Amino acid sequence: MRDPYTVLGVSRTASEKDVKSAYRKLAKKYHPDQNPDDPSAHGKFAEATHAYDLLNDAEKRAQFDRGEIDAGGNPRFAGFGGGQRGARPGAGAGGGGFSAEDILKEFMSGFGGQPRGGARPGAGGAQWDPFTGAAGGGAGARMAQKGDDIVVNVAVSLEDAHKAASVPVRMPTGKVLNVKLPEKVDEGQQIRLKGQGSPGPLGEPGDALVTVKFEKSKVFRRDGQDIRTDVAVTLYEAVLGAKVRVPTLDGSVELNLPPGVDTSKALRLKGKGLYGDGDLYVNVRVVLPPGGDADLEALARFMRDQKPYSVREG
Repeated sequence: MRDPYTVLGVSRTASEKDVKSAYRKLAKKYHPDQNPDDPSAHGKFAEATHAYDLLNDAEKRAQFDRGEIDAGGNPRFAGFGGGQRGARPGAGAGGGGFSAEDILKEFMSGFGGQPRGGARPGAGGAQWDPFTGAAGGGAGARMAQKGDDIVVNVAVSLEDAHKAASVPVRMPTGKVLNVKLPEKVDEGQQIRLKGQGSPGPLGEPGDALVTVKFEKSKVFRRDGQDIRTDVAVTLYEAVLGAKVRVPTLDGSVELNLPPGVDTSKALRLKGKGLYGDGDLYVNVRVVLPPGGDADLEALARFMRDQKPYSVREG
């Protein structure tokens, strides 16, 4: 995780108002809904959100500034690499100095751990585990800490949602996962991917929460569980009737147009809506021949003069 101040582009002396303002600008710029075709924006949005969560929490911000936690909000365990503060060279657990475990206990006591002078390792009863902040911890308890969950948006077509298809989901890291959509998935529904979240400091990673968004279709319009679409027909097909192919979420089907079809009303295909729970409504659009037609114009003038009819009330 990068330095949260660097992520938000603010100084370490930035006020709460400055932090919030910087985050709002980044959130607006990188929000997944505004960048559905830019996978990198999803990661930048998640990174900015994490940075804001840390800096917006006064306690966590102070801990980060003091070097007690890292940019991921995880404790920095001092005392393993460059020697131990206050320890004599070569001093062990039985000497007069502090062992690594003693230093961890000292560090963790500020976070609800056992205060100084508590039970020593090896004493009877449950022992304080500096890795978990709980008594009675062993190797299994040390693996109990879990990484953060992450939220990822995925835009799916109505066709893929209808078929409960598998869709590619790009994670903030750039990794692409193939995710099977649930049956009759709802827009806004979250799919939990176990172990695909942020790494844990000492244990298992968190989960990824994939939020489903329906992408705008060029063919269909969603109206609840019903679906609407348009089909273009010629003038003679509308007058004489015809068989035309129309799109559905399951593929195209043949539709019988009655002679003199009423184009002001949609034709309904029952059970052809989303998940089979709704219907498909087909709007017929009459398209005239391109460039005009002298015979058609003559026929139109004849109808206007000899056989007029009204289609607009009043």
